Amino acid sequence: MNGSETFESIREINLSYLSLAQRLLRADRETGVQRLGLSTQVADIIVDLSGPQLLKLAGCDQLVCFFRFNDRSIFSALTPPAARVPEGKGLVDAQAA
Repeated sequence: MNGSETFESIREINLSYLSLAQRLLRADRETGVQRLGLSTQVADIIVDLSGPQLLKLAGCDQLVCFFRFNDRSIFSALTPPAARVPEGKGLVDAQAA
């Protein structure tokens, strides 16, 4: 993958994420904030973005979203039931066991 393909992929991810974020926040603000892991201030900004602003932000050379793989519920969904991390146990604790 060359530089222009990478940039285009980042732009597509950003545009999809920002569009999804706007829809979620407009439909149910509280749930959207929780699911996206946003502060209320950032949620306000995303909701108020116009189409051209959304496209401009999506066109930056960095991902505007982040992945929360440090969340226990995410890892529990990826592992078989017998290997699930018990409540209150961190990822490091589970790996040491």
